[in-house]
Amino acid sequence: MSELNKEVVDLVWGKPTSGGVSASIFRRWTQGFLFSENEHTALEQFEGGPCAVIAPVQAFLLKNVLFNRESSNWRQMSEEEQKTALCSTLSEILESACSSPSAGFCLVTWAKGQSPHTSTHINSQTQSQSQTQDMPAPESSQPPQEEQPLAVAAEDLGFERFHSALHKRTVMSVSGLREEVLSLYHAWRGCCGVLLFLYSVILTKGIENIRNEIQDTLEPLIDPVHGHGSQSLVNLLVTGHAVSNVWDGDRECSGMKLHGIHKQASVGFLTLMESLRYCKVGAFLKSPKFPIWILGSETHLSVFFTKEMSLVGPESPSEQARRVFQSFDPEDNGFIPESLLEDVMKALDLVSEPEYVSLVKSKLDPESLGIILLGPFLLEFFPDQDSGIPDSFPVYHYNGLKQSNHNERVEYVEGTALVLGFEDPMVRTDDTPVKRCLQTRWPYIELLWTTDRSPSLN
Repeated sequence: MSELNKEVVDLVWGKPTSGGVSASIFRRWTQGFLFSENEHTALEQFEGGPCAVIAPVQAFLLKNVLFNRESSNWRQMSEEEQKTALCSTLSEILESACSSPSAGFCLVTWAKGQSPHTSTHINSQTQSQSQTQDMPAPESSQPPQEEQPLAVAAEDLGFERFHSALHKRTVMSVSGLREEVLSLYHAWRGCCGVLLFLYSVILTKGIENIRNEIQDTLEPLIDPVHGHGSQSLVNLLVTGHAVSNVWDGDRECSGMKLHGIHKQASVGFLTLMESLRYCKVGAFLKSPKFPIWILGSETHLSVFFTKEMSLVGPESPSEQARRVFQSFDPEDNGFIPESLLEDVMKALDLVSEPEYVSLVKSKLDPESLGIILLGPFLLEFFPDQDSGIPDSFPVYHYNGLKQSNHNERVEYVEGTALVLGFEDPMVRTDDTPVKRCLQTRWPYIELLWTTDRSPSLN
């Protein structure tokens, strides 16, 4: 790994200043992929930062558990089933990131004899703990109670020592990749498992390929000040492309080509930043193949999901009309100048003869304000349209941080969603960050949670 180390470090952590990467930020990223004791299909996050990797892995894991598994109780998994589910999920993300299958897949793991428990400078107490972490557990046994994230070992390990202890393997086939990922299960679960997987994705994708996709090549994948993952990192894991934007397709801006998302994603992404009008998420992320969405707040990523496949069915005419109307309203004001009405009607293949457009203008803008509002436009052309979505359906929210969960137990928060039409809803629920985030996809959604408090986005 040594010749690649500097390039990988620069890409992930930025060009370190004289002090190098902060020890506290590196420590926050040294956890492995561990399941919650209270929720067998949920991964636990111990400190802020690695949600940029853990949340996308959780979203794909839920996709596989909810839609690819035969067991009716998706919340129950044996230890062996957890192993299979996690490893098939990691393999899937690696396959998606691979730009050139002929070049093979890269897996980053510990060099022989270099995993933390064999390190000479880690004290004996930590060493005895870390052996339970990295040695294979007996089949079908419960993990020992002390098998916990090795914060102490990770601190002793340190940034430099970690990078000197890595080994890269190349696998040339998908079947070989899946076998190898499965054989490394204890490395993924152990100290630094999240980073080992992240580095595997980066080297499988190719450092040069990532640089070509990132908008600002000076922006590292992990913020060196706060330790948060960048949008490019999230997009790389979700779509296989490290683009920096969340809109559909590429855009020209001042002669620069800005890359966006190029095809429908398997799992989606919504962000509170859109409700604050900092960005606009495109349909490829808003309408994924499966009803699972990563939710972004200012500082954290969580996951919202349901088994209701009608939520990701083909776009209804009214949804298409909303999308087209909004494409003429880039500021997301909820209205367009009346001069653009004819263009919108043409784009939707509606009758657009000048006399008819004039008639529609007078109907939709009776006070001659010079604007056409989205709601009345949709009601005029797409009244009472059934979206095919049931009136109410069960939903769930996942937050991997213990401290963000009720009673500090990582468990899914259950609720019921109501997706209503353009009219004023009969039910009004609280205005919460989770709801504001979801309203960027379903403007008239209402949420009734089974808990006393709404789940936390942070």
